[in-house]
Amino acid sequence: MISETQKELASLYALGALTAAELSGFETELRTNPELLAFTRSLQRTAGMIAESSASVALPPGLKEKVLKRIEPQPTATDAAAISPAICTGLRFANANDQTGWKQLPIPGAWIKMLSLEKERGYAVLMGRLAAGARYPAHVNAGPEDFLVLTGDLHIGNRRLGPGDFHHADGGSHHEENYSLEGCTLISVLTTEDPLVAFALA
Repeated sequence: MISETQKELASLYALGALTAAELSGFETELRTNPELLAFTRSLQRTAGMIAESSASVALPPGLKEKVLKRIEPQPTATDAAAISPAICTGLRFANANDQTGWKQLPIPGAWIKMLSLEKERGYAVLMGRLAAGARYPAHVNAGPEDFLVLTGDLHIGNRRLGPGDFHHADGGSHHEENYSLEGCTLISVLTTEDPLVAFALA
């Protein structure tokens, strides 16, 4: 059951209107609430269709700059002093077009990339990629896993997943052969005991 507060946050998330603090908390909740994730994805698709169907109107020259000047707070001396390398401690970013860190699995057309590792909490976040036609063999899941398809198509047995689709598997569950017809990328959350995590760290 999704609460009214969650629906409101999902609406703001779909429009890109959450604050940084709200965004972090909401995305954490999305990872553990499949119903909320599905609701949010539907809002994002709707917002995208509305945007695509809207007529494009050219803005008057200089309007964007004027608006930005009015809404951007002017930095003070205190603000300037607060901006230092120390403010970035504990933060890490990965750009979408960064091709470093990918490791090819011993399966043709399959790669993984470690994004973050939380040893004390016992989980890791990886990005996976399958080339068009690649097939990942049937297997038993070493631990619980969650993944979200970002691009392309992913087939698990006779079920097709596309961009925005989510899947959870319990530890010890059996996965049928995974394959992609067009190629795909996905984000996965795995336990640190998972062989894929060990392979990514090797």
